[in-house]
Amino acid sequence: MSDKITLSFPDGSSRDYKTGVTGATVAKSISEGLARNALAVGVNGEVRDLSRPITQDADIRIFTWNDAEGKNTYWHSSAHLMAEALEALYPGVKFGIGPPIDHGFYYDVDLGDRTIGQDDLAAIENKMMELAKQDSSFERREVPKQEALDYFTKKGDELKLELIDELEDGTITFYSQGDFTDLCRGPHVPSTKNIKYAKLLNIAGAYWRGDEKRAQLTRLYGITFPKKKELDEFLEMRELAKQRDHRKLGKELELFMFSPMVGPGLPLWLPKGATLRETLVNFLKDEQLKRGYQPVVTPHIAKLELFKTSGHYPYYSDSQFPPMFEGEDKGYLLKPMNCPHHTQIYGYRPRSYRELPVRLAEFGQVYRYEQSGELGGLTRVRGFTVDDAHIFCTHEQVKDEFKDVIDLTLKVFRSLGFDDFTAQISLGDPNDTKKYVGDRDVWETAEQSVREAAAEMNLESKEVVGEAAFYGPKLDFIVKDALGREWQLGTIQLDYNMPEQFDLTYIGEDNQKHRPVMIHRAPFGSLERFIAVLLEHCGGNFPTWLAPVQVAVLPVGQDFEDYADQVTAHLLEAGIRAETDKRNEKVSYKIRAAEIQKIPYMLIVGKREMDEGTVAVRRHGEGDLGAQTTDQFTSAILEEISSAFSQN
Repeated sequence: MSDKITLSFPDGSSRDYKTGVTGATVAKSISEGLARNALAVGVNGEVRDLSRPITQDADIRIFTWNDAEGKNTYWHSSAHLMAEALEALYPGVKFGIGPPIDHGFYYDVDLGDRTIGQDDLAAIENKMMELAKQDSSFERREVPKQEALDYFTKKGDELKLELIDELEDGTITFYSQGDFTDLCRGPHVPSTKNIKYAKLLNIAGAYWRGDEKRAQLTRLYGITFPKKKELDEFLEMRELAKQRDHRKLGKELELFMFSPMVGPGLPLWLPKGATLRETLVNFLKDEQLKRGYQPVVTPHIAKLELFKTSGHYPYYSDSQFPPMFEGEDKGYLLKPMNCPHHTQIYGYRPRSYRELPVRLAEFGQVYRYEQSGELGGLTRVRGFTVDDAHIFCTHEQVKDEFKDVIDLTLKVFRSLGFDDFTAQISLGDPNDTKKYVGDRDVWETAEQSVREAAAEMNLESKEVVGEAAFYGPKLDFIVKDALGREWQLGTIQLDYNMPEQFDLTYIGEDNQKHRPVMIHRAPFGSLERFIAVLLEHCGGNFPTWLAPVQVAVLPVGQDFEDYADQVTAHLLEAGIRAETDKRNEKVSYKIRAAEIQKIPYMLIVGKREMDEGTVAVRRHGEGDLGAQTTDQFTSAILEEISSAFSQN
């Protein structure tokens, strides 16, 4: 073995180092500042501890707090620090898993007969900071499987023993800091002293391994930062997020509800929420009709054989409701997705190349059996609506169709105020053939088509390997909301495989059968999830065209209710969603109520307005706009609604 290796850096430069050099030494060779801030190192794409030797030529990158990989390493180490604090405060505690998440970390623990409440979190935080100041190194050690089993058998932690049972000998590593040792793949930051400021955020229940039949553990969520200012800013933003929580707003604005009699994860849409949904649906339906989509409707169930043929079963069987059996070998399944149904509509009669592309669209209700611990308002439900469409086209039409779907998705985002977004091209993993169907050559053709379409639409995009659908690559849109949080909204998927599985064909110009290409697309994605994100993005202040109630007509007394009804009837006739507030309350109360409901316009009517045939106009959040005739106001609001679409 040579005593020299060559390390290549992201800027294209390279340097020679002694074999066995560590990431920490490499960082120090670049600058003292980088060495102080380094948290982990990337070696040929693998994130490692800074202390691990590098023994061969490699592409290398030093990760700091400014990198996602650095934050993940920092928060993973913080989960271990919290576990160490828990073990000190609650001897005998047993540990499940403790991963980093998008913002912070959690650890699932079994406390036995003990419980942890919100009042206990401050003591755990203090213990974490006390341990962090001890400057304990995170030390990695490879251990034989039997040694790992012996260690956790002696410790009496059956959760870890179950995890070890599933690992192969020679692949097991322990990490230790201070007096705490855990089963872990890593990586970790160099020392506990890197962790400066901690806040434990929440306590929840979580079933072991996500299985409702297993023991329920206690899940503690936390977050840490290297600077107090960053923690303060996070907590301030978190408080703003609480005020915008779609579950809170959904209740206040009377949009949706959940009933234990109906079941968890199955939302019930109240009249205002149903109006909101229908307005969004009609907006997209109108746009789809302009682009040549044809509406279809499919049933909520289908024979299990349909999903076996498509490949969805058993690929997604863990997240589907159990099949409903009829006899010994026949079964039906609640529809977990719409695409297999649409293949049957395409294939019900012979197709000519002259007909293609065929664009079939449906707002289809689908069902997934999400674990109860993972349900969360509208963002994770068991029954939801997908703005699904499937385009069947020739190979030559793929790029233009894909680009048109990108254009449609961008129009949806712009119309709803989502101006900050990026795109992610999700590719298949060529080394994981069990996860995907179809030939690799076909996959490479599909992946290149997605790249070219995104580039020609000037989309800022990144590529991620291993995140594709099982039948093809996809383009996902990552939207940043008003609070800077990222959400995946909208997806376009290119599929050369499902037409093959269902033997879909069209007759080409050569009078021979050819296989169409299938594009799956959903600009909203899940309508429920989209509305949840939109609610939090705009804080419930919907644009006028989308607001469930656009105008509240507020009579100042009972003597003016008939005139108020006339104004409301005039607005309704013009297609404006209006209602009269006839409650026996002062007009100031009615105004406050309309403001809380975030109704865009309030029209106050009293004796002067009735005598002059006018209305006193107020704008939500702005106040008095003066008097107008009913016709003037109607024209103005219709113009506002119309211009919202013409600008996009």
